[in-house]
Amino acid sequence: MTDPVILLQILWTGIAMSSYFVLFTVAFALTLKVEKLWNFAQAGLMGIAFYTMFWSLNAANWPVWAGISASVILTAGVTIGVEIWAIDVLRRRHSSGLIFFIFTLIFSQFVAFLLTLLFGTEPETIFPSVMSPVRIVGGIAISDWDLQAVGLTLGMLIALYLLIRFTRDGQFMLAVADNEKLAGIYGISARRVYILSGVISAVLIVAGIWLYGTRAGVTPDVPVGLILTAVIATLIGGLGRVFSAAIVAVGLALLQSFSILFISSKWQALLLYGVLFCALLLFPRGIPAWRWRRVRPVAKSAATAQAGG
Repeated sequence: MTDPVILLQILWTGIAMSSYFVLFTVAFALTLKVEKLWNFAQAGLMGIAFYTMFWSLNAANWPVWAGISASVILTAGVTIGVEIWAIDVLRRRHSSGLIFFIFTLIFSQFVAFLLTLLFGTEPETIFPSVMSPVRIVGGIAISDWDLQAVGLTLGMLIALYLLIRFTRDGQFMLAVADNEKLAGIYGISARRVYILSGVISAVLIVAGIWLYGTRAGVTPDVPVGLILTAVIATLIGGLGRVFSAAIVAVGLALLQSFSILFISSKWQALLLYGVLFCALLLFPRGIPAWRWRRVRPVAKSAATAQAGG
């Protein structure tokens, strides 16, 4: 089991499989950073995104681009609706963080039960087959799905970084994340920023569930487990450190992959929770080495960007 080729195969497979974990983690960490909200409603959004694509491509026989577009539109629409007619209402009532947590959790459970009534409990995949063409490179099996997953994830992370670093909307997001009231003084609409971050998270969720659903079967309760992995990565990476959380998500995926060398696959979930338990005890604010690099003094730079826009 110590053959270098085997180890490289496990490494590559772990990196490829980490793709959807990374996208789900970034979506969760971004919402937490900007809105200060532990948004477990994203598990429900994963279910909506997947079953929209599944129905569009299998029942309605739409082309792939149409199914993905429908999933993005519906998932983003539900995200905006939840933000305007639920989260914003609770915010105006000055509800406690516990109320937000309970609402988002109930929302996800409601969506899961609704999807169970509509689609049943049998595992479904976006395409009838999850097999993907494979090529051997240096003794390592690399599938088309692997390349798609790594390429899509890197592309979306780069796009998000560029948006945050070089656009006015990105500066506004950082300003609201840093100090909502101060950002409001400079004329930045926190509500608009919340909606924008929600839509970005919805797009990331659709991309992640596309990758997951083209590789493995999905049932209505699967998203709950996926969101827990995102929570673990966010906690270890440090609250508000979006890209650090993404790196941790890769690390957790590799930990799961290499754990097959030592333990049975049925113990992998327990391993993840063991990591979370230790992280909460040792690094309650995340691993100290991680640092979120601020672009500029956010409120001032956002105001400058707005004036110049």
